[in-house]
Amino acid sequence: MRHIGLKLRMAFVGTILFAFYALVAGFAFTLGVPLWLVLVGSVLFAGFQYKLGKWMALRSVGAEEMDEQQYQEIHKMVDGICFEMNLDKPKLMVADMGVPNAFATGRRGAGVVVVSSELIRILERDELKGVIAHELAHLDNRDVVTMVLGQSIASIVGIAVQWTIMLTGDNDIADFVLGYIAGILTQMFVMLFVLAISRYREYVADSDAAQHIGGGEPLARALEKIQRGAEGRESRVGDDVSALCIFDSERGLLKSVLATHPPVEKRIEKLRSY
Repeated sequence: MRHIGLKLRMAFVGTILFAFYALVAGFAFTLGVPLWLVLVGSVLFAGFQYKLGKWMALRSVGAEEMDEQQYQEIHKMVDGICFEMNLDKPKLMVADMGVPNAFATGRRGAGVVVVSSELIRILERDELKGVIAHELAHLDNRDVVTMVLGQSIASIVGIAVQWTIMLTGDNDIADFVLGYIAGILTQMFVMLFVLAISRYREYVADSDAAQHIGGGEPLARALEKIQRGAEGRESRVGDDVSALCIFDSERGLLKSVLATHPPVEKRIEKLRSY
């Protein structure tokens, strides 16, 4: 079975997220809110987050459509990988991110892959192919949609906790502050489960890329160059978009716990074992 490890993890985390969501829906029902309204509201909220997130990600880096004549080789490269993956070709865009990086957003059949101009300059052809295959794997595995659904559930649970404290208290400023803090902490707690899946998905995308480019070495070299290229340079990529990127340079104790990516050294080690 393809990606059995990912599917087992998704089943485990999905059960936990559903339990959180069911608690919120049950509480809303006791307050007299129809369950159909909770469901419709949740779908609309998730859809809004998906659309807004996609638009903001592209806008924040100033992404522009990748001209087929100027970047003919990259377009041909993507055509070949998409054919192997049985994947509709996504829109290709290029952006000046300040550092070498790339990310995918959208869904399977309506995705966008953004590559930084810095990345194109420093990578060899096979290395760039590995990076693009990694991003196409995210679209193929519906990773962006999965993350948006997880984030939406975390947000809904956090908002529910916040308003519960505010409505059951004395309606003073203390209840507002307490509700706000409790909502943020609850959202972070739920996101821990989502982020654990996100880190594993990076390994899966690396593995898929290695399969489609004939081995993990080119992508391993690309990650090494990307890591070196990011040192001492200011990235124009915000935190929300960095979660989508192939490389996230931020580290630290708290950042490691809340990281969307596993350590790049571990990814390189795994890639070289394929």
